[in-house]
Formats: sequence, C-alpha cells, structure tokens
Amino acid sequence: MLLPFFNTGITEAGLDEAGRGCYAGPVFAAAVILPADFFHPLLNDSKQLNEKQRDLLRPVIEKESIAYAVAAVDNNEIDTINILQASYKAMHLSVDRLAKTPQFLLVDGNRFKRYKKIPHQCIVKGDGKYASIAAASILAKTYRDELMQQLHEEFPQYGWNKNKGYGTAQHRMAIEQYGLCKYHRKSYNILPAMKGLFDATA
Repeated sequence: MLLPFFNTGITEAGLDEAGRGCYAGPVFAAAVILPADFFHPLLNDSKQLNEKQRDLLRPVIEKESIAYAVAAVDNNEIDTINILQASYKAMHLSVDRLAKTPQFLLVDGNRFKRYKKIPHQCIVKGDGKYASIAAASILAKTYRDELMQQLHEEFPQYGWNKNKGYGTAQHRMAIEQYGLCKYHRKSYNILPAMKGLFDATA
C-alpha cells in the first residue's frame, strides 16, 4: 500500500526520473502533486507495471492530479554536464513547470540538488513507497517511451521501439554494426573497443 504523503497539511510534489541508465535519448523527469484522496489500485513503481498498465494510469494521473509537469534534458546536454546533473536539471525543470508551487519535494533516490528554497526529502525506492513519486515515475517513463518510439522511426536499426534506448544485447549489436547516431550518449563509452566513432546519420 503506497503512502499518500510524507507530510500532511502542505502541498507536496513527488519527483522521479526515467532513462538515466540508457545509451540513447534524453533523461526525463516528472513532478506530480496529488489530491489527498487520490487512489488507484494499479498505482505503483513504474518498473513494477507493464506498458499497458502504465499507459492506462497516465491519463488518470494527468486528469486527477492537482498539478503535474514533465521535462527532459537531451543526450547532448547529458554529455556536457553528466547524467547526474542532467537528472537534477530535468527534475528542477519539471517543478518549474508545475501550475502550483509545492511547499515540499519528495524525491526518488538518495541524492538531490536543492531546488530554490523548497525543502526536500530523498526516499530510496520511493516510487514503491509514496503515491506521488509512483505517479511521477509513470509520467516520466511513459513520456520517455513515447519519444523513443518516435526516434525509432528515424533510426529503426537500434530497436528503440523495444529497448527504449537501454543497453540490451540487440542494441549493443546494432551499435557494433552501425556505430552511434546523433541521439546516443557519447560520454557513456558505449562503442566497442578498437572501433572508431561512426555517426549514423541515415
């Protein structure tokens, strides 16, 4: 059973990111403020749900939340500032875009870069403990998967419609065969040893 809030009586937003470990594409983050009475029997950490369940929950969260926002930081910026800083930036951007300013941030994970003067609490595996973080994890994941599906149309050889940019065997084999494309994270050192960098542009 997910907990509704960390604090009661204040406006609390749950934050989570998706795509931190991927070889390609942006990192996404979402911020969600849920009403006190929000409940859905399926709501859980997005990783514990299948794609159909996540897609079912997304419009429910969007409709019933007090406020929600999603933001992304692309692979080029990830390569420039590193994935940890990019994850923080995506989460900060998502809070920026909320229609209502939260008084407290509940963040999935063990580290966070303070956002303005809003207090926060990091919760390890928080997406399986708090409803607002679980909701944020679902939005971040579904928005990111949707984008990777679109990018797959441009570069179908990498199988992003299935692996969503993660380093599966299929994705690694495609990188060996075709090299990297403009959406890959070059700072991840994902090219096989002894192979030169090749940018797939078609």
